[in-house]
Amino acid sequence: MRQIMKAAVAIRNVSKSYGSFKALDNVSLDIGAGEFLTLLGPSGSGKTTLLMVLAGFTRASSGSIAVGGVEMLTMPPHRRDIGMVFQNYALFPHMSVVDNIGYPLKLRGVEGAARRRRVDEMLEVVQLSGFGQRGIHELSGGQRQRIALARALIFEPRILLLDEPLSALDKQLRDRMQIEIRRLHERFGTTTINVTHDQQEALTMSDRIAIVNGGTIAQVGAPTEIYRYPRSRFVAEFMGETCMVPLRRVGEGAWFHETEVQPSVSRGAGPGGLWMALRPETLDIVDAPASGALCFDAKVRDRLYRGDTDVVYVELEGGHEVRIQVPSGAAMAGRSPYASGDRVKVALAREDLVLVGDDA
Repeated sequence: MRQIMKAAVAIRNVSKSYGSFKALDNVSLDIGAGEFLTLLGPSGSGKTTLLMVLAGFTRASSGSIAVGGVEMLTMPPHRRDIGMVFQNYALFPHMSVVDNIGYPLKLRGVEGAARRRRVDEMLEVVQLSGFGQRGIHELSGGQRQRIALARALIFEPRILLLDEPLSALDKQLRDRMQIEIRRLHERFGTTTINVTHDQQEALTMSDRIAIVNGGTIAQVGAPTEIYRYPRSRFVAEFMGETCMVPLRRVGEGAWFHETEVQPSVSRGAGPGGLWMALRPETLDIVDAPASGALCFDAKVRDRLYRGDTDVVYVELEGGHEVRIQVPSGAAMAGRSPYASGDRVKVALAREDLVLVGDDA
């Protein structure tokens, strides 16, 4: 395969309204050439609308989208040089695998022998050599997904759009296909924009993640930045299994009952409510906390056995329930050392402390 031309995408002040409802509200976003960016958000957040605007299937009410410096917003879909994998793959059931993959080349006037050679190359890339004459109905879900990717990449588009491409697969296959898609991206370097509501998928596959909420971009950053340093209560709650615990302000500091959580609060919190974001993997049940760690009194409420780990549910002062991920009690014949009603101490390392304010 030839080297695909990479293209940067510049989205500026894009809005889309349906009557009084704003599906997109003045969205601006830069996507680097060759980058894998995921639009992540709950259902109805606007992420799919933005993808459809990029594809040209939905017309924006206002704004600008430039690809490689060329304005695309008024350009019809077939002239945008964009490959797309739909949620249901949109493969042609009456065509063979070869004809499905080769269809974009046929539309572009590539003749039979050259087209078949390129199709064979793509079948090898997606590890489905020998499947060319099969019908779509003979393929598994993972195989159909690979064929859809091959069809989207065969004409060497400048941009690849993925619309929830793994949602129809079971968990084990979904995990494997995340690796496969990332491998294809590393091979071709196509600027890729992925839409999903699955946080784990976004964290695994992306160079950067754009969190979409209410038609706006709530935060953009690398997966580690999004997960460890959320800038709002919405992002903190949406990413991972997060428990939000309210704090009270005393002067410049933040307190949880009798524990001073932070002596000075300035970053990431406005004048309104203040919250501590707690995740199961950052908390420990300890006899005595390490030097400098935060420590809270708690009561065990329940626990879930998950094989390699236990999830222990504890109640902090004020009735706030949080989850703690601890090593499994497998060595104790499956019995957890923590029983309902036990009084325990919960520790949080200072470097794992995340404070966020109320969303605007």
